Amino acid sequence: MIQHLSTSRKLRVLVVDDHPMVLQGLRTMLLEAGDIDVVAEAADARTAIAVVRTTALDLVLSDMTLPDKTGLELLKMIKAEQPTLPVLMLSMYAEEVFAVRALKLGAAGYLMKDVDAATLVDALRRAGSGGKYVSPGVAERLARHFDAVSTGALHERLSEREFEVFRLIATGKSLTEIGLGLHVSVKTVSSYRTRIMEKTGFRCNAEFTRYALDQHLVD
Repeated sequence: MIQHLSTSRKLRVLVVDDHPMVLQGLRTMLLEAGDIDVVAEAADARTAIAVVRTTALDLVLSDMTLPDKTGLELLKMIKAEQPTLPVLMLSMYAEEVFAVRALKLGAAGYLMKDVDAATLVDALRRAGSGGKYVSPGVAERLARHFDAVSTGALHERLSEREFEVFRLIATGKSLTEIGLGLHVSVKTVSSYRTRIMEKTGFRCNAEFTRYALDQHLVD
């Protein structure tokens, strides 16, 4: 059960997700907390940035997958506009895939979409008060991340977009499919693939897949 708090002012939250049913569910869940007010909603990054620029907010809760940008790209855009505005990332992707990258970019926390209401509300309250929400799994992943950096893990050399393209190639997506999904040309995707190969030394897509599976970067 969600604990209701009595506060002089509610947390003003922007929720970003392109699925109407998810938006409705999140809105209902957060309003039941009593101290959280969903003051705006957005279905894409462009709308979200417009809201950030024109609306007084205490917090942004954003999905990792949006139709025009990735959640990490939106996170960077928000931080460029308002560096102190907390952003919580909500995702269907396992924590080990994107949580560390999101936190490195300034996210106030990273939660799975199947999180229970009490945990979500607690994370929002922590972020709204200037803290961060880190699950035990993410804390362990952070520790492993520092080990990976110190030992020079290959995927840590990639930019956010390169890492995204790398994962998609590793799952068997064609360059055309990736281009359509990311709204970029096949030529651009091919350029990313070339840069990934230069940075990692991989020679073919099969090596992408083998490494990603070994590192638990894809299912």
